[in-house]
Amino acid sequence: MIRKILGFAVLAVVVWLVLKLAFGILGTLIGLAITVVWLAAVGYVFYIVLRLVSPTTAAKVRDAIRGRPASAA
Repeated sequence: MIRKILGFAVLAVVVWLVLKLAFGILGTLIGLAITVVWLAAVGYVFYIVLRLVSPTTAAKVRDAIRGRPASAA
């Protein structure tokens, strides 16, 4: 009887630790994804403002991001 109760208690502790680890990793990944999306949104807003202010500079930035060589103009 005591062995069964002790076995369930050990199993519960192991499951609790595994769930805590899994949700900790999942939470970190979700937080990282949200940070990346936030930075992408900030970059997009910066690009839109740059496009309104200086379209040629925005085109150079777009070409630099896409990996195309800059024009020799």
